[in-house]
Amino acid sequence: MQQDAAQATESVNFEARHWWLLALVCGVLFLDGLDVSMVGVALPSIGSELGMEPSSLQWVVSAYILGYGGLLLLGGRAADLLGRRRVLLGGLAVFLVASFIGGLANDGSTLIATRFIKGAAAAFTAPAGLSIVTSSFAEGPARNKALSIYAAVGASGWSLGLVFGGALTELGWRYTFFLPVPIALAILLLVPRYLAKDDPAEKVTRKQFDFAGTGTLAVAMLGLVYTIVEAPDVGWGSAQTLLAFAGVALLLSAFVLIEQRSAEPLIRLGILRSAALRRANYGAMALLGSWFGFQFIGTLYMQNLRGWSPIEMALAFLPAGLIVAYGSTRMPALVNRVGTTLPIGAGLISLALAYTLFLNIGADSGYFSAMLPTFILSGIGFTLAFGPLTVAATSGVGNDEQGLASGLVYTSFQLGGAVGLAVATAVIDAGTAGSGAAPGSSAALLDGFQSGIIVSVVIAAIGVAVTLSPLFRRLLNPGRVAVATGSEGDGSG
Repeated sequence: MQQDAAQATESVNFEARHWWLLALVCGVLFLDGLDVSMVGVALPSIGSELGMEPSSLQWVVSAYILGYGGLLLLGGRAADLLGRRRVLLGGLAVFLVASFIGGLANDGSTLIATRFIKGAAAAFTAPAGLSIVTSSFAEGPARNKALSIYAAVGASGWSLGLVFGGALTELGWRYTFFLPVPIALAILLLVPRYLAKDDPAEKVTRKQFDFAGTGTLAVAMLGLVYTIVEAPDVGWGSAQTLLAFAGVALLLSAFVLIEQRSAEPLIRLGILRSAALRRANYGAMALLGSWFGFQFIGTLYMQNLRGWSPIEMALAFLPAGLIVAYGSTRMPALVNRVGTTLPIGAGLISLALAYTLFLNIGADSGYFSAMLPTFILSGIGFTLAFGPLTVAATSGVGNDEQGLASGLVYTSFQLGGAVGLAVATAVIDAGTAGSGAAPGSSAALLDGFQSGIIVSVVIAAIGVAVTLSPLFRRLLNPGRVAVATGSEGDGSG
């Protein structure tokens, strides 16, 4: 983005053209959140019409996540090299076409394939959009304000997607795929008016995109999720499972070697020397890793076990989304005052408490007494954690690597979500099969769901431990308070 854009936003009072730019880029993130939540609400209806069991139905979500997470770093690299506007528009166009084809799908394989393509498209739009924000607004109060608005709009897309998804699923789940089409088209037409062209880097070559590293990482992620999903059927200790995990470990090792030896690595490994940046990415994994499993369980619980309609389920989740949408815009003042570490840690604690409350859910539990407290706490948790995680993951990074930093944190979000959902699904199946209750009964399903919720609690708790580790070290080593304060008090997480 042009240098005068950053200079013009030194103040938190944005000019009209910057509001338009922010609104359009936020619209892309809104579309992503809208799409994910709408499809989540529609999962039981999709499974019923296309004959998909939960173990295969989760791939409707996981395919999107894997396409997203597997290509995000390439998307961030492309934004830095080819130009952010070009990458944003190209990815959004592919997203639009894949949405339309998905709405026409008549079998699970086609549907899953279109979801993967949509995730891959979002892998280019997300880092391009985030890097447009971070490079257009000066680091400090202006950028924190822009990023908090960005996070709030994403949360609004998620919360409104629940309502739209519920209403549209009542008409037919295919409408949840068709709705993003006109929204994406409108953004495609408006972006060129408010986002100036940014020239690609000079002498861009194929070698600069590190396709070997991208392919290795994507296959490793796919192999990891597939292995976890299949493990309950073939056995966690079976030769197939152990060999598959070993294969994933080899692929990840190969990825590191490729990055170390590549002249133009997908990830400049030196960027990971920052402890604050690493913690931000671990926190991102914990946030969505815990939430995706919980949302999947909550969706199946309300619709399959309780027999609620899609719109009833959507309204049940809505308070969490409304809290995030309202609270995220008020986070900049908090981040400017205390930094990002405390809000992220408090947010993950709130999520862990929310999931713990849901462990006591029963087949006939009341909404206001048993469910609403969970959604309130989860909304507070997301409000505190999501925006500060984005700020922490992009602070202290030069403009030429904002695409990399953006791609890295979104990869962490999606990788955490994919693995968390896969583990939760595997544990649900194992818990249901191992239940002492009659097969297919509400009690057996509840046993499976409660086992899956424990996964979310554990993931969130690990995130808390990693995020607050600097504070724990400070308490254990009071003599090094001054040093710790110097490294942790800058708001970098």
